[in-house]
Amino acid sequence: MIALLLALGSSLAYGCADFLGGLGARKAHVLRTVLVAAPASLAVELLLWPLLGASFDAGALAWGAASGVASAAAFALLYRTLAIGPMNVLSPVTALVSAALPVAVGLLQGEHLTAAGLAGLPLALAAVVLVSAGHGAGSARPSRTALLLAFGAGGAIALQLVFLHQAPAGSGVAPLIVGRAVSSAVTLAAAGLMRRGLGSERPAYAMSAAAGVLDSVANLLFLLAARGGDLTVVAVITALYPAGTVLLARGVLAERIHRSQLVGLGTAAVAVSLLALT
Repeated sequence: MIALLLALGSSLAYGCADFLGGLGARKAHVLRTVLVAAPASLAVELLLWPLLGASFDAGALAWGAASGVASAAAFALLYRTLAIGPMNVLSPVTALVSAALPVAVGLLQGEHLTAAGLAGLPLALAAVVLVSAGHGAGSARPSRTALLLAFGAGGAIALQLVFLHQAPAGSGVAPLIVGRAVSSAVTLAAAGLMRRGLGSERPAYAMSAAAGVLDSVANLLFLLAARGGDLTVVAVITALYPAGTVLLARGVLAERIHRSQLVGLGTAAVAVSLLALT
């Protein structure tokens, strides 16, 4: 139950971070937003170091660095995906892949689910797709390239979660610190190479920093949940993060929640209840 609650907290924090990051990216190039968010994220993880400890052994360094590379790849693939194809089709594909792959890894590693879990897991995967979907009618058909990028983005997100889960349980926040440092370095290198195309607009500093802080909180909660529970359950609950984004968009921007998303929110509630029984 504690792992489930931590996973729900991680999902909510990821959703809020995506919402704030998306708003920030409307004011300036997305890389400018990330260049503010990344140091804020790293600062939070460094502040957590004295509280939660960090052991920088070989396992923590290797898996943390791998999660950082996956995080940077996920960022690049996700935004490229959403830039060239219909979001309401590609976003659910990305979310489903990001949930399904960690579930497969968990099952292959010998994790087992009760009858309630076996019923709740497919419901949760369906909820991931429904909640992250937007308009259903009149959508353009995505190209093969866009679909491949969507699968790649989902796979990169999934790998980031799996790599964090593989880090030694006694390493504290070391994998998060290493991963953030690596992803920040990759982002800085990309910004340096693309500096002429970043434009002159200033990012929304407070909003971008808040997104970075929430992203770190989400990573921490996922790491704690994965250490205390099954990856099969934790990953799919975490992948419900679009629900937080949808609800914030409704409350702050007055965006309409579509029928499929309402069904998805209800399905998510049922799925979480079933998974809580495992």
